[in-house]
Amino acid sequence: MHVGPGLEDRATVVVIPFLGSVVPPNPGAVGPTPSLGSRVGSRAWRCCMADADAIVVGAGPAGASLAFLLADRGIRVTLLERQSDFAREFRGEILLPSGIDALQQMGLANLLPSIPQSRPTTLSVYLNQNLVIELALEPALFAGRPPVAMSQPALLEMLVAEASKRPAFCFLRGALVRELLREEGRVVGVRAQTAEGEHLLHAAVVVGADGRASLVRRRGGFEAKEQAPPMDIVWCKVPRFHEFRGARAYLGRGHLLIAYHTWDDRLQIAWAILKGTFGEIRRRGVGEWVEEMANHVTPDLSSHLRTHKGTIVHPFLLDVVSDRVTCWSTPGALLIGDAAHTMSPVGGQGLNVALRDALVAANHLVPVLRAGGDPASIDLAMRRIEAERLPEISSVQRAQALPPRIVLSRAWWGEPVRGLIAALLLTPQGRRVAAAQARLFAFGKSPVQLFV
Repeated sequence: MHVGPGLEDRATVVVIPFLGSVVPPNPGAVGPTPSLGSRVGSRAWRCCMADADAIVVGAGPAGASLAFLLADRGIRVTLLERQSDFAREFRGEILLPSGIDALQQMGLANLLPSIPQSRPTTLSVYLNQNLVIELALEPALFAGRPPVAMSQPALLEMLVAEASKRPAFCFLRGALVRELLREEGRVVGVRAQTAEGEHLLHAAVVVGADGRASLVRRRGGFEAKEQAPPMDIVWCKVPRFHEFRGARAYLGRGHLLIAYHTWDDRLQIAWAILKGTFGEIRRRGVGEWVEEMANHVTPDLSSHLRTHKGTIVHPFLLDVVSDRVTCWSTPGALLIGDAAHTMSPVGGQGLNVALRDALVAANHLVPVLRAGGDPASIDLAMRRIEAERLPEISSVQRAQALPPRIVLSRAWWGEPVRGLIAALLLTPQGRRVAAAQARLFAFGKSPVQLFV
């Protein structure tokens, strides 16, 4: 069934991660930055040994974008990244209108087209292998900022390369933070380890943007509340399926599989399963868990998966976590991004809320650091960052929590409820309810404006 125009008619568009219709990588796409190599040289350390205004730990989306914003405004910032490069098995790649808007506000709009990406054209949703709804995705639906699947490593390299043009910026790869430095109960810097040895770095504020396994969170004594999503995700790629157009989501019988053509011209597979069940499937071998996936999709994709089961690229299990620290700051230190609030993959939110965190953090940190970095003013600024971001994060995490429990349930009521929801999506009332959730995922709870 093809649904007519309007966001309510496309309410499921941003409720689940997706992307389709490949845009071939641009030959001029951002790649590794040779001048920022994996080994930290003595010159780089001399550059960073002087006290900075801010140390940002973690060069993911939140950390790299905040460091860029600070350096762009003349704030001396040292960015530390424990990895030697940004190529990792899993990095969220779904850039929604809210995230695109954040990058545009940073002044980076002209660089985004050079980053390898794919853009959706349609989204098809299946229940028990039967097509329920097919949605045409036009840019107008997303205020001119249609979602894309973008290479996050290339995006991060671009952010670091742009920040490196600012004299206030220093970036150290392969720098593992061991401890937080404290004076009179206040965080005043970090102890970092590199191939060249151990170094003490000081700053007026330390920002932990080091992801879901945040060392700054652990060493800073932050407490978190976990929401315990009931799923894990098998993440893998297979060769491109040429007959496959747009993105597809397959639901039913306690399974969810999402497939889309991604930025590297391959077919990305995300198979959501009940938490703790993959071990048994994996022990039976790749062929058997591919067969398990193939049994829950339409015949064309099923045949493609079986044909290419021997060429699956980087299959691994993503342990899904959703949590939030009870307080984002302690004297001298702040958490943002996944370090403060690890997001479930539902709705592809992680990358986008991280970029919005960076905008708000810059708004509050730049004025106090420009004014000399008074400790009391910094601590007040950090509390204001949390106060501004918490309503959106709380709303998004609540919205993310329910769908997996319904989609993956194998209780007696699971199939009837999924069938009822599918039927409701075809009614005006059902689309209005779903549209509100879609707007939250696509655009955020409220506008975020960079004003420094």
